[in-house]
Amino acid sequence: MTLENRPLRILYVAPQLRGSYGVYRLRSLERLGHTIIPVSIEKYENYGHPLLAKIRYRLQSGSTVNRMNRDMLRLATEHSVEVVWFDKALFIRRETLQSLRDRGIVTVDYMIDNPFGPRRDPGFGLYARVIPDYDLHVQQRDVSVEEYLRRGARRVVKVQTAYEPTVHFPPPAGWSDADRTRGVSFIGTPYDDRPQFLTELWHKYELPVCIAGPLVWASKLQREAREAIYPEPGELSDADYRKGIWQSRINLSFLTRSNRDEYAHKSFEIAACGGFLLAERSAGHAERFDEDREAVFFSGVEECADKCRFYLKNEQARQRIAAAGQRRAASSGYDNDTQLRKVMKTVYELLATRPGYSHNDC
Repeated sequence: MTLENRPLRILYVAPQLRGSYGVYRLRSLERLGHTIIPVSIEKYENYGHPLLAKIRYRLQSGSTVNRMNRDMLRLATEHSVEVVWFDKALFIRRETLQSLRDRGIVTVDYMIDNPFGPRRDPGFGLYARVIPDYDLHVQQRDVSVEEYLRRGARRVVKVQTAYEPTVHFPPPAGWSDADRTRGVSFIGTPYDDRPQFLTELWHKYELPVCIAGPLVWASKLQREAREAIYPEPGELSDADYRKGIWQSRINLSFLTRSNRDEYAHKSFEIAACGGFLLAERSAGHAERFDEDREAVFFSGVEECADKCRFYLKNEQARQRIAAAGQRRAASSGYDNDTQLRKVMKTVYELLATRPGYSHNDC
């Protein structure tokens, strides 16, 4: 067995809550044949009183942060891992990463957010300082790859966000508008100008808008809009999320411009679920889906409204485009396994430079 095919032992430090992308990537790494030792980030980030947890998140210091760093070294040794994979782990210190490298362990940072985008989320102070100390960073944007290299990253590999095939798959045969109870649907978060955009679609253009997502939506919508277009407060995850896509005649997908995203993660999930995708126009979307054949795009609320009106009345066209989009997602590697294979290829290259490893048979 060559090193490139050898199953690895990976300490996987990631969000482990139901429906989290960390769980999806864990499943993928296991399908690729690796032994995963999971560590829940929540046990450190959410430890203790909620107010103290918020302060800890912003300052990245204190006894819980100390404990997390000690635990990473202890667990890596106890489980004899070859890789420690950090999925948006903001409490990891330089000494910890250096100690792992000294032991021949490859450290991977998978960061789905953009620490240097205009959104300026809190909590990235320590993380930004230790960028040069990771062996490998995984990013999804060209601008982020450039920024990480400028800040001293040793190695950066670009992947795209992806769908999880155990969760995101098409509805049963024969599914039709008789099963679709949602008109113009958005399932997600109220980033950027989404509350105003969706309110305008509903109020000005009189479209049957339906929102599902976190409770923060309630504070982002005026009372009348909230009662009309946010009928069931709360997030949808896993099977509920998939069913929400199935039940929607039109599934909207927005770029997160405050993250400088090139495409929307949601677009690949909608397509994989066999949903009709109406996505915000971008070069990233146009590169991955043929417009008006595999997905439909919009620029601005007026064009979005026009296309919603047209496609709400054209079930056959929606079905045709949705089916083509689903085939494109499956055939072009928009799934977790395909994307994580790219990461693991680089991990193997890094391991081959460590003492005790080579490209020869193991």
